[in-house]
Formats: sequence, structure tokens, C-alpha cells
Amino acid sequence: MDPRDARPGELEAWAAERGCDAGVARRLLSAVFKEGVLDPSRWMAESQIPRRLAGDVGPIPLPRLTPDGSVASPVDGFQKLRFRTAEGLALETVLIPLHKEGAVSLCLSSQVGCAMGCTFCATARMTTRRNLRTWEIVDQFLQARAIVHGQGRRVTGAVFMGMGEPFLNYDNVLAAADLLRCSSAGSVAAKAITISTVGLVPEIDRYTREGHRYRLAVSLGAATDAKRKELVPVAARWPVADVVAAARRYALARRTRVTLAYVCISGVNVGEDDARALGELIGDTPVRVDLIEVTDPTGRYRPPSIEELQDFRDALTRHVGQPIVRRYSGGKDIQAACGTLAGAG
Repeated sequence: MDPRDARPGELEAWAAERGCDAGVARRLLSAVFKEGVLDPSRWMAESQIPRRLAGDVGPIPLPRLTPDGSVASPVDGFQKLRFRTAEGLALETVLIPLHKEGAVSLCLSSQVGCAMGCTFCATARMTTRRNLRTWEIVDQFLQARAIVHGQGRRVTGAVFMGMGEPFLNYDNVLAAADLLRCSSAGSVAAKAITISTVGLVPEIDRYTREGHRYRLAVSLGAATDAKRKELVPVAARWPVADVVAAARRYALARRTRVTLAYVCISGVNVGEDDARALGELIGDTPVRVDLIEVTDPTGRYRPPSIEELQDFRDALTRHVGQPIVRRYSGGKDIQAACGTLAGAG
């Protein structure tokens, strides 16, 4: 078993089957995540991992994603890393500088490509698609964290908002999140980990039932079924009212606000009628609405002007009456912004 490919509890159970206690499993996680040791022969020599445990890990040494380029924005400090899988598929990870000096959040990919078909998203136009394994998600974190540490900074958060729909790769994403949160592994606070979805209702309800402590963000695209069908056609198989109802069940169960991400497109979904429809849809569900300006290098969709966006925010304030936040989508000049990741050189 690859320690990066299972939840901490599963790793402990696997170790117990081989006569090792939970402390050994924790030392194994620490060796991999905190010491960066991927060679089982070194675990035995340096971390006191029994041979009977290390000998059942394979392949040896553990595989890694291949780094395939890095570019940093001179405008806002965002940095994009490209990796290749064993079969040569490209995926990308973004380093997001936070307001607190030296703090960085990592935007992780959960899939190569994406099947959701969002018309404003470059990832959806990738022709090759597959789920990433848990270890591939985790390896993005480990390699990106090493770069961040080399810059004298620290990783304080992670968002599953890169390539792919995380809830289409539910089990692997949640296993990766559990490893990032584990004190013997990634040591990222649960409240600093966000999982985003375009609105897969069964998976949102499963997430709520399982009681995960990570934040949830639901990307609506539009407040009406007609517009949502145009913008996020696959996710639109669930009526937008059902999506918000699932988000409401999560918010009430967790006693918190659920983040509703809304990609703002000039002339498409930022009118007074859109704000009114969104207000009626949300009702008294505790939410925070994050406004994200579209970034579309093809030119098909344009971000709202300053005046258009301000008018929309004012309308949302009237009709929604809950926190409205303009979320900065950085790295536009290096195609690292929301909806621009496509593994391009």
C-alpha cells in the first residue's frame, strides 16, 4: 500500500493486519509527508518502520508526478506548476499567495480534464480525461509545498478548485483531504481546506451525511435552469433549486454558511433579473456569495465592467441580503485563474 493512497484510518488498519500498532502507521505518514522519504529502505533505517510493513509497499521507490514547468505572475505573485502523469497527461496546480505574509494556499486538481462541460472553462475543452488517484493529488501537495518552503513561505490551506469536478472523484478527493488534515501528514487545518463542486446533488448530500469538516463551495453558474443549462450543461441535470436545497441541508447540518460561487459574465448572468432570481432561490439559506469574474482567453465570454459588476453587487445586496464577496481570481496573465487551467505550455 502506498501511504499516500489511503485514508489515515485505512493505513492504521492495514498496519494492524501486519502486527504493527497505530504509532507505526503515524511514523510512516510522518516519514512520507514531513521528511519527504519515498524509499521504503530508508523508512526502515531512519524511521524505525518494521520490515514487514515496509516490505509490503510498492512499487519501490514510490512513484511521483513528473514536474513539467512552472511560471509565476509578475502581476500578483500567483504561480502555476505543471505536472505529467506516468502516461504523460498534463495537470496543473496553483500557488495562491494569501494576505497574511508568507502564507500560501494550494489550488489542487482532482482530475485530468473535466466532463462537466462548463462552456466558459478551458479544462472542459481538454480531450483526455481521467480521475487522479489519491497519491497523485497528494503528490501535487507535497511537491508544491517543497517549492513554497524553498521560497521561505508556508502552506496554510488547500482548495480543490483546480482541474476537474472533485465530486466526480469523491473517494480519492476525500482520502486526499483526510491526509492533508492529518497531524502526522499534511497538518492543514480542516477549516482551511475547501472542496468545490458545480452541484452534484447526491454527492453533496453524501458529504453532508458523512459529516466532513472541510468547507464546501457550490458553483451555481446561474440562478435559473435555462441559463444554467447553457453555462453548465452537465450539472444542469439537477434543477438549480435542488442544488441550493442540498446546499441548505449542508449549511443547516454544519451550522455554517455555505459558499455559493458565481462566475460573472457580462451581458449573460449579471442583470437585475439574475439578482432577483438568486435571492428567491436562496431565501433564508445561510450563504456567502462569492463573485468571480469570468476569464476566457477565447473571447467568447467577457467579464463585467466595473460599473456592471457594481450594479450587480448592489442588486444582490437588495435581493439576497447576505454577505456578497468579490473573490479575486489571480494569475490571469499566466492562465492560472479560475477556469483557465488546461495543461498548456
